[in-house]
Amino acid sequence: MHTDCTARQIEFQGLGARRIEAAFDGGEVTSDAGGVLLREVEARRGIISGFASCFKDLRRQDLVEHSVYDMVAQRVYGLALGYEDLNDHETLRRDPLLATLVGKAEPDGRDRRRERDRGKALAGKSTLNRLELTPADADERSRYHKIVYDAAAMERFFVDVFLSGYDRPTEPIILDLDATDDPVHGDQEGRFFHGYYGHYCFLPLYIFAGEHLLCAKLRPANIDAAAGSLEEVQRIVTQIRERWPGVRIIVRGDSGFARDYLMTWCEENDVDYVLGLAKNSILIAKVAEQMQHAKSRYAATGKAHRSFRNFTYRTRNTWSRHRRVVGKAECLPGKENPRFVVTSLPLAEAPTRWLYEKLYCARGDMENRIKEQQQDLFADRTSAHTLRANQLRLWLSSVAYTLVAELRRLGLQGTEMERAQCGTIRTRLLKIGALVRISVRRVRLAMSSGCPFQTLFWTVLQNLQYRCPMLT
Repeated sequence: MHTDCTARQIEFQGLGARRIEAAFDGGEVTSDAGGVLLREVEARRGIISGFASCFKDLRRQDLVEHSVYDMVAQRVYGLALGYEDLNDHETLRRDPLLATLVGKAEPDGRDRRRERDRGKALAGKSTLNRLELTPADADERSRYHKIVYDAAAMERFFVDVFLSGYDRPTEPIILDLDATDDPVHGDQEGRFFHGYYGHYCFLPLYIFAGEHLLCAKLRPANIDAAAGSLEEVQRIVTQIRERWPGVRIIVRGDSGFARDYLMTWCEENDVDYVLGLAKNSILIAKVAEQMQHAKSRYAATGKAHRSFRNFTYRTRNTWSRHRRVVGKAECLPGKENPRFVVTSLPLAEAPTRWLYEKLYCARGDMENRIKEQQQDLFADRTSAHTLRANQLRLWLSSVAYTLVAELRRLGLQGTEMERAQCGTIRTRLLKIGALVRISVRRVRLAMSSGCPFQTLFWTVLQNLQYRCPMLT
């Protein structure tokens, strides 16, 4: 819906004797010219096309103007560029830059069949939402919702993207597991009140290998944090070892994943683990001597101090065997801070302090990846009614994250932004103003001469073109 200010002149506070006026009448101007970098990533990695192949299109193809790839690409590029809402696409469908990213032959929409659609190269919200709203049992007789997604194929897709990015693995492969809250504010299917977070939410499960997203599973919030984690780890480990037999894998997570069934499976399948362990009176007693030492050092120096102890431990009822535990006894200003980690790694390979400080604590970086998903790429935009639709929204956000993460890995390596978060990458490299000029022979972007990141932009483009060949 167009507002009154679309064509109306807008006036601002003057500048000396000059009036300052504006109107939304600049013609083909985009604020997202840097999105062509994402298109370069897609041309070399095929991320969006791989995800689009997980859909089955039951529509009459002679009547289709927007293919499944077109619709998926429009949604993914939109999320990557900061447009989280389907309603945004009622205006974005006119954007020739976004149409260029998607791959429309006529980015200005002049080839649309119906007169009322001319000038709108892309799909509107009512077309795009068919991706989300098609039920699993839809068939050719359904009236509108005929684009069915294959959930199992999508789960495999994210691991395939990770595997295809490397000729050989960097061992060990560390699988980081974590659960987080996804607040909801309506009557969505699967919503429950979570006592720890204090609100109604979903409880999605994430699994990363470094910055590579391998699993984003939307779950109701009335379950244990580790529920379903064994099945996901089994699936991912099997898929990785199909490509790299014998590769070493370590599962890492907080105390919510220190479950006997997960540890037992790892022990029986040559997978190591490093998991947080919730403290209790028995564990605290195990590090009493180390805690006393830490307190003495703190009293003497006035600085926080930590000591470690290595020991074996077994719960009274829930564990099937004794396991190695590393205990940290730490004294901070005004409090004691004991922490524990259970692991399958032997002492000779993983000394106590190194295991805790270097290996286990490094899992905190995964939380930054989740924040990128939720804050920068709108993984928490799960406001559809059904769990199935919201799961697809989470996966679309995950594809957008994967696309931007590959831009970071392949294009920003060796630059000052090689560890920049997705929001920073968008602000500095993707949100570039430009005039879009379309002719018979070319689409030309006249980008802002005042862009402060021009040198970085060219460096990223050269990295992409020289380090990663085009897909054939």
